[in-house]
Parts: sequence; structure tokens; C-alpha cells
Amino acid sequence: MKRRIAVLQMVSSMDVESNLATVSNMVVQAASENVQAIFLPENFAALANANPRLIGMAEEKSTGPIRICLSRLSRMSECWIFAGTLPTTTRPDGSKVAPPQVRAASFVYDEHGHEVGRYDKMHMFDVDVADNHKHYLESETFEAGEDLLCMDSPIEPIGLSVCYDIRFPELYRKLFSLGARSLSIPSAFTEVTGKAHFEVLMRSRAIENFCFTIAACQGGEHDSGRKTYGHSMVVSPWGEILAQATVGENIIVAELDFDRQDEIRSNMPIHLQRKLPM
Repeated sequence: MKRRIAVLQMVSSMDVESNLATVSNMVVQAASENVQAIFLPENFAALANANPRLIGMAEEKSTGPIRICLSRLSRMSECWIFAGTLPTTTRPDGSKVAPPQVRAASFVYDEHGHEVGRYDKMHMFDVDVADNHKHYLESETFEAGEDLLCMDSPIEPIGLSVCYDIRFPELYRKLFSLGARSLSIPSAFTEVTGKAHFEVLMRSRAIENFCFTIAACQGGEHDSGRKTYGHSMVVSPWGEILAQATVGENIIVAELDFDRQDEIRSNMPIHLQRKLPM
């Protein structure tokens, strides 16, 4: 069994309307590639906006402008959309996030435009980086999620994660144990950390779990002055790079061969050979 996916790489600005216009154009183009699913990057609707709380308040319900746009695009394209992240001031249970924070929510839409899944970024990027931004403290703006999500989809069961999560392999081992065959990792890696670690992390998470890893990324110089690494990629369960972008706006398409994945897992049954508990 084989499935085709499209991965969108963006250079999102701080302006929601212009980013949604870009997303709409790219989804139309990606859908023409006969794909079953389309993946968007982290912060696709606004990157480094000065007031994510204001954006998030508008996205408390499915009637928010960003969420309405995503529903329309999935319905129009007849594709599932794995929608990177967007800010919202409500948790999955409907309770409110206390100011000034928001949740970084990764919504999933089916081909009928229905919201069918949501994962909230769990690990916050609180680090120092040798770039022009220097100090990143995501936890000031974003409240961490608590729950994992592995869900059925047209491209088989898929586990959701976001960017900095990739540095925590125990998360992916748990998604594997929940039945994941692919792992979605929308990202906005800095240029410095991406150049050093992104490819090896993508390939490692794929090989450790014999899963496809799928990363739609931000890639370029943004109007905020930030520089993101890009290099969106799809990696096979054997660690091969199936498709890869460089920098700038781009659409990459990859075919996921699940029969080959079954063969790899059968030949090297790591899931039956573990000695240590989760």
C-alpha cells in the first residue's frame, strides 16, 4: 500500500491574512499532485507576531478565521490537512488558558473539512542560541500541552508532535507503542540549530521507530528578523530522505510505501526485543 503526501515549506510573516493567502495558494497547488494529505509548518499563520494572545482569542472555537480557512481548504482540496500549529486560548477540554499565554495547537482536518484531531505542543523551546535573537523563552508565551495523540488517517495511524519535541525520543517511542506508522513534526528550527541537528534528529526518530517522519518547516528570513532553517523533509522508516526542500517557499511530495515498512519491521522486530520499560 502506498500513499502520497505534500509538505508545504513557508516563510511566514507576522501578518495572519497574508499568510493565509499564501497557504491557500499552496494548498491548491499541492492538491493537484494527487495527494491524500497536506502538511503545514509550525506557526504557519503568524510567526513571531507581537500579540499571539490576540490571535489565539479569535481561535477559541472552530469558527475562528484561521480554523474556518483550514476547514474550507481541506474540503476544497479533498485532502486531509495537518495544520502545523496555531495559537488558541482554549485547551482541548474547552477551559481557558490564563493570560498572557496561549496553546500552540496542531489541528487535523479531514477531507470534509471537519476537525478530527488536535495535539498541543508539549516541549517548550527555552534555550540560548548563537543567532541574532539570542534568547528564546517559549514558555513565556505558550502553555505546554500534556496529552499525546496517535490517530487513524488515510495515511495509516500517525503520531503528532511539534518542532522541539523532536529532541525527546521517549515521546516518539510512546507514539510508536500507540501504533504510529508516521510521525508529523511541523517545525520552525532556527538556522543555527537546524544546520547542526535537524537532519540527524529526523533520521534518528525514523530509524528508532521504523516510522516515516514528516516535517513541514519554516525556512528563510522573516519580517521579524528571525532566520529559520527550512529543509522540510520526509524520511523513510529505514532512514532514507525521500524528499527534501532547501530554503524559501516550497512544496515537496513524497510517496509512503507501507508494505516496505511492514517488511522492515518484520525483518528487525525491535518492538519485540526491548528490555527496558517505557
